[in-house]
Amino acid sequence: MPLDQFPAIQECIDAFRRLPGIGPKGAQRIVFHLLTQDPEGASQIAASCESLHERVEVCRKCHILIEGEAGGENCAVCGGKDPSVICVVQEPADVFVIERAGKFRGRFHVLMGVISPLDGINPEDLTIGDLMDRIKEEGVNEVILALNPNMAGEGTSLYLAQILKPLGVRVTQLAQGLPMG
Repeated sequence: MPLDQFPAIQECIDAFRRLPGIGPKGAQRIVFHLLTQDPEGASQIAASCESLHERVEVCRKCHILIEGEAGGENCAVCGGKDPSVICVVQEPADVFVIERAGKFRGRFHVLMGVISPLDGINPEDLTIGDLMDRIKEEGVNEVILALNPNMAGEGTSLYLAQILKPLGVRVTQLAQGLPMG
């Protein structure tokens, strides 16, 4: 029996396919599992997703995700950390990865993407202006670039290094690759 006879099921499959890493078969498995094995889970997922944008917002200063804080002016990650070092990352999820390691004591800045002219993403589409303002206002001595080691990430790192050089801050990058020996 073709799925096009069940528009509600097909609509739900199409919705799950929008998620990264979920293809048509995976989306179909999820939908049928929720429909037949876990209807309570389906309701919980729907309610959680519905309230997500109401409960979580982006900090106006560092652009990380915050929950339950007033307007994002002084989020928990912006305050209480070494203001002389800023680690620049591509996406909010990258902050959680670095924080989980528990070694970095500085502050973060999320670019909300990388420069990618082929995708129509230019420097002014990112939070680079906010980063420049923070460096000037917060007395930053070092900027650590922790962008993805792909072509767009490397290009963005080079661009940032060029525009940060006149500000007199030290620009470093995370090490990549496997150590030898």
